Amino acid sequence: MREDMLLNTILMIVVPFVFVAGIIPYMKKLAFQIGAIDKPRARHIHKVPMPKLGGVAIFLGFLLGYMIFGTHSSQMNAVLIGSFFIILTGVVDDISELKPLTKFIGQFAAACVVVFYGNIIMQDLSAFGIYIKFGVLSYPITVIFILGCINCINLIDGLDGLSGGISSIYYLTIGIIAFIQQKFGLDYVLTMVMLGSTLGFLVHNFYPAKIFAGDSGSMFMGFTIAVIALFGFKNVTLSSLIIPLLLIAIPILDTLFAIIRRTLKGESPTKADKFHIHHQLLNRNLSHRTTVLIIYLIDALFAFASIIYVIKDNMLGYIIYGILLIIVIIFVATTNVVFEHEGLKEIIKRFKKNKD
Repeated sequence: MREDMLLNTILMIVVPFVFVAGIIPYMKKLAFQIGAIDKPRARHIHKVPMPKLGGVAIFLGFLLGYMIFGTHSSQMNAVLIGSFFIILTGVVDDISELKPLTKFIGQFAAACVVVFYGNIIMQDLSAFGIYIKFGVLSYPITVIFILGCINCINLIDGLDGLSGGISSIYYLTIGIIAFIQQKFGLDYVLTMVMLGSTLGFLVHNFYPAKIFAGDSGSMFMGFTIAVIALFGFKNVTLSSLIIPLLLIAIPILDTLFAIIRRTLKGESPTKADKFHIHHQLLNRNLSHRTTVLIIYLIDALFAFASIIYVIKDNMLGYIIYGILLIIVIIFVATTNVVFEHEGLKEIIKRFKKNKD
């Protein structure tokens, strides 16, 4: 049984991988023809115009994999419709930049289809002997969760191979845990198919990139991360809720830091800047490739801790999580990812002055 599933799993990964890797050159040509081009601007790191339809290739690989290996259901219909909304919104934004509100409406529509039509929701939570049934709040909580995942991956997409690599680590880790636990449901199929699709994209996107995922790609990867997590914890325990979130800890932290940073400056949380985690590493004279690999490493450590926690030893998992937390605290304290240190001194000075 396990040997047969292993062979099937390899095919789930290889088929979309080969398809996406092979179709990317055609996506590049199409991107230039329809104007889906990322032109260099002040906050951008790349120096030449780059095609942005990598996300469409990932989506097509996902569709191919699902048609071959997936099973039909009303829930999957909701996922496909939601995916279409995400891709459509992203492609339009890749061609002609949309206003944040317009893009949010597309994301919100996709989330609502999954929640209200597919009825894919977080229903309850049990932890520390406490049981909480979300009831009618299940719907807004799940919508917010989906929107959060979409925008976390979208915001982290600032370097070649970053969003695709982080998403691949997520899919791989979920797949390993599911395989060991022999849970081979629809979420497992989607996980493996997305792993193959993102790896096929990374062949052309890892530094130096020949194509970008675009908003269509980063939002779609965030959307599938949310959907896969939701399939895994309709009835939520603390560990089943936290593990998927820890697997995307870097984009979640980056988004949280960005919101705090911009709020402290009196700026809109949606305003773009060059103070993200990857910018902080680049400012330390690390190369583009090294910066991405360091972020991969930290994310892989979160993934390793999650596998250890779920499969083998809860305490060892806690220890690794604790070490990673210390690293995050040191990073915040020694960089400008949350606030500029001179700005912090001014805040403390004003606080002492008002106190006196």
